[in-house]
Amino acid sequence: MIGYVLLGAAFIALLFILPMVAQYGLSDAEMNSAVSSYHLGMDGFLKGDLVDLPYRLLQKVSIMLFGLTPYAIKLPSILVGLIFGLLLILLLNRWFKSNVSLLASCLVVLSTPFLFLAGSGTPLIMMVFWPTLLLWLGSKIQGEKRPKPMYCFLFAIALLASIFTPGMIYFAVFCVLFVLFQPHLRFIVKRLPKLPLFLVGVIIVGGIASLIVNIINHPDTILELLSMKDFKLNEFFRNIGSGLTPLFGWTAEVKSVFLAPLMSLPTLALALIGLFSTTKGFFASRNSIASLLLLFTIAITGLNPNAVIFFILPFAILVAHGLKYLLEKWYGLFPENPYARVAAVIPLSILFGAMLIPSLLQYVYGYRYNPSVANEFKYDLSIIRKTLTDETLLVSDNYDFYKILEDSTDISVAYEIGEVNPEKLAVLYGTNTSDKYQLSRIITSSMRENSDIIYLYTVKGE
Repeated sequence: MIGYVLLGAAFIALLFILPMVAQYGLSDAEMNSAVSSYHLGMDGFLKGDLVDLPYRLLQKVSIMLFGLTPYAIKLPSILVGLIFGLLLILLLNRWFKSNVSLLASCLVVLSTPFLFLAGSGTPLIMMVFWPTLLLWLGSKIQGEKRPKPMYCFLFAIALLASIFTPGMIYFAVFCVLFVLFQPHLRFIVKRLPKLPLFLVGVIIVGGIASLIVNIINHPDTILELLSMKDFKLNEFFRNIGSGLTPLFGWTAEVKSVFLAPLMSLPTLALALIGLFSTTKGFFASRNSIASLLLLFTIAITGLNPNAVIFFILPFAILVAHGLKYLLEKWYGLFPENPYARVAAVIPLSILFGAMLIPSLLQYVYGYRYNPSVANEFKYDLSIIRKTLTDETLLVSDNYDFYKILEDSTDISVAYEIGEVNPEKLAVLYGTNTSDKYQLSRIITSSMRENSDIIYLYTVKGE
């Protein structure tokens, strides 16, 4: 209990603080996500605006409550990450002993890719949230002689909600096929009460039917949900290569929002040990699912390189398998020697620290100072909110994003100088060519290669 309390406290603190310390800037994907979420209407479902609908609703509420700030944009991911981390801990605790699940949970929820997802204001975190939720609900159904109908209902609702996330349709099909071909799970499904099973089927069929109706009216929706809107068949293997590069890349030349390498070498070695240990008893559900999820990750990465982040889930299971294997082998050498069990704490602590501490340091410093990823984030929004009060902001890029500022601040936003005739003008990334204004101040940022961010102008003679 002490271990889980300490893990929970550290996890919550890191989740709410580190995104502000590391990638406090915003990427283009985060800006686009904020725009699409903010303009989501009440009739979005009827208009076929279904892609990432649950996340975008949450992000829209966050922006309306707190205004257009980096924290408001990232808050939905922080909250989802908090639930995701809890579900991952609960899932590992059901499949492994407490000591194994506690150590494995620490390594995963305090890792660089997990903290990045929880601090990124995009729906990307939903790609790993839904499978973790479904696996935990499935374990609650599988592990009981008489599963509670509530878990069956929740599983059906979660499965239905997950298909609104691009690529999760494939995971829904994967779940169905895995249950059909896995003998143990197929036996459990046959023993489920018929009435809850029937109601679950009604929920799923009804949801899919409404989805089909929307897809008929808006054909582009299905391409987005299948991650095939801009997909070309001849780029499948190229996408896999670019997606897996941050996972195995060790140089600064890796161009991606993911900090390479995604996992430290000791943690990767532990996962490989876990993968080796699952070959014995492969057809047990928890053994085979990790390997199959790895294959699933590679397949969907061919459609979308960013989907490589899905590997966090099978990676967590394999890390737990690796820890279980190491502990069992050590204790197997000294089954009756209590001193050997106590002595194992020292090398285990060294191994644990070698995996955890470098990962945290990599996240904190990498996203701020590694040029391959730091340049992917812009700190303009926070500088604008701190510097400007009632000026007119002239922008050439991301106009729809900055336009949202008008609803929560006194700042006006314009795309061309001809649109307005302000007394005070703030030009983002550039100089003013109008003879009416004179330069009064240049605002710079130490977080950019070209440090000049905003040029402030006032009317000549004032």
